[in-house]
Amino acid sequence: MNDLLPSDLFKGQTVFITGGGSGINLGVAGAFARHGASVAICGRTLEKLEVAAAKLSDLGAEVWYGSADVRDYDALEAAIKAAGEKLGRVQHLVCGAAGNFLAPAESLSANGFKSVVDIDLLGSFNACRAAFDQLSQGDASILFISAGQAFVPYFAQVHAGAAKAGVDNLMQNLALEWGRHGIRSNSIAPGPIGGTEGMARLAPGDEDFHRRFQRSIPAGRYGTPDDIGQAAVFLASPLASYVTGTRLVVDGGMNLQGSGLLTSLVMAAGRK
Repeated sequence: MNDLLPSDLFKGQTVFITGGGSGINLGVAGAFARHGASVAICGRTLEKLEVAAAKLSDLGAEVWYGSADVRDYDALEAAIKAAGEKLGRVQHLVCGAAGNFLAPAESLSANGFKSVVDIDLLGSFNACRAAFDQLSQGDASILFISAGQAFVPYFAQVHAGAAKAGVDNLMQNLALEWGRHGIRSNSIAPGPIGGTEGMARLAPGDEDFHRRFQRSIPAGRYGTPDDIGQAAVFLASPLASYVTGTRLVVDGGMNLQGSGLLTSLVMAAGRK
């Protein structure tokens, strides 16, 4: 990783990250920690949060962590309040908690669809609303972790696509409404990120699948959690002080070619 911005860029500022215990969101947390922020993370699995908190502490950050399901507004509100009391008011919020799985629409249950929408979209609104009192003190930012499914249809991703499209619309509405409170609102749409749970589920143990998939990406590789972390740091920083209502696509160019090749790879892997 090459940190080109000052290590004290976010000194005295607190960032709260939902789903911050692993994967992309932990990469985002690490990037903020390396740039001087105090970091609060929440998720559903306390043991995972404990491990993540230790890693963030090793980077020099003051850390708070607590278990909270983003679908439970009261629990999430309590977590955000506790983080603010421990670390100082939450100035940056990252809505990263998400759920996903491969499921063709004809076999997807109504409960499965609802579960993803509730975690991704309702959970994002819950976090924003619960953090509003702290964010609205000014010079604040909200970042949403979106996805290519929000703007490109993908096979077996109707639930995730609907949820993430809603997240991006939520982002733009809050940029419009909350700008007067000193809150900027943007989203990041990652491409395939290596070493994450989502990629592990895509084609477990199928090296040929991953070789072909990586070759198809214009950048020639999977992304890393830190690729997304650096984008998040930029969007939350003064460098992006006039950027709000924007979706930043960080996917190595993958979505430029649509979803056809990935669909064929996924279907071929499923027939093995």
